[in-house]
Amino acid sequence: MSNHYDLIIVGGGIGGSALAVTMAKAGSKVLLLEKSTVFEDQVRGEWIAPWGVVETQRVGLYDLLRAAGGHHLKTHVTYDETRSIEESEAVAMPLDVMLPNVAGPLCIGHPHHCQTLFDEAGRHGVTALRGVEVNAIELGANPSVTYVHNNMQSSATARLVIGADGRSSATRSAAGITLHQNKPHHMFGGMLVEGAKGWNDTKQAIGTEGDFAFLAFPQGDGRVRIYGSYSLDDRRRFAGEDGAANFLAAFRMNCSPENRHLADGKQAGPLRSYFNNDAWTDEPFAEGAVLVGDAAGWNDPIVGQGLSITYRDVRIVSELLNGATDWTPALFAPYAEERCERMRRLRFAAELTSVLDAEFSDEARARRASYHARSIADPMLGAHAGAVMVGPEMLPPEVFTPEHRTRVLEG
Repeated sequence: MSNHYDLIIVGGGIGGSALAVTMAKAGSKVLLLEKSTVFEDQVRGEWIAPWGVVETQRVGLYDLLRAAGGHHLKTHVTYDETRSIEESEAVAMPLDVMLPNVAGPLCIGHPHHCQTLFDEAGRHGVTALRGVEVNAIELGANPSVTYVHNNMQSSATARLVIGADGRSSATRSAAGITLHQNKPHHMFGGMLVEGAKGWNDTKQAIGTEGDFAFLAFPQGDGRVRIYGSYSLDDRRRFAGEDGAANFLAAFRMNCSPENRHLADGKQAGPLRSYFNNDAWTDEPFAEGAVLVGDAAGWNDPIVGQGLSITYRDVRIVSELLNGATDWTPALFAPYAEERCERMRRLRFAAELTSVLDAEFSDEARARRASYHARSIADPMLGAHAGAVMVGPEMLPPEVFTPEHRTRVLEG
């Protein structure tokens, strides 16, 4: 069997497998290398924003995800200790009218999502290997990857190596691409619960009360992925044997009584807590390599853009590759330019959201109360939040400026 490919994709998660499927359908010969033998729950994103759903449609994977159990959400509610339940629910946001032909955000369990795409890659003729240890990535005009699979070392060459190998990307290191990161603002934890039958399966919600902010994204049939934001100063708050129980207890809030269904749910996956922050690259490509997904930089998970970012990366890179015969670095300049501005805008939205939703002082409560009251009269105050639903490019540039930030936070 020939060891030369059009593409070697390092990382068989969502971005790598989605790109493998897309390129194989177009006739490329693809080698897909995945380190894990089983996709496990690592508390990764399971929510695709409406603009990300459009990207799944454009790369021809939406129907596959729906058939695999993808679950649409219809309504968003923001709860807050500074206003009544009735006030919060009176301004609920419909999610199924955000973009044409999109029934709302799409939720699908992360391990199942990965496996669905990996299996689809194999069905389309991709050489898809699991349990792979990548030993060396050589880039330049004639890129190659050396790896161990089934205790046998092999080397393969390709026209191009795709780095879809996550935050600690070996491909990014091999390419010498610099990763920029900002400082974390707070801690962010997540867990899957089941048995939350009383929670509306089509309603997502966020809310802040006391020293905790919650997010809830149902997956259907009583399963809900829940997240919580809390202070960096209290980073071990949910550590230890009682961590999961304490995490669930934090969801009991007066401002959102239905949270009791979440708190009473059964832990169905690991609890993971981590620093929230953004990371980005100026140019997610080099001679012989292109980065997609987290390998190219990620957005603070407080606004849940990871999967949408990845699917757009897949769509843009595949369109560029399929539209050209010359795969030299200059081909990917439009990708770098679009992604740079996309991530800047999403970084702005995440930073503003963190200040509004995940600060817990008296001053922060007063700021939220002012913001909620003013945004009813002036919906443009919440335009940064709209960007995470319809796509950052859909909002005017002035939304992503210091002036807008001042107007939102200071009135």
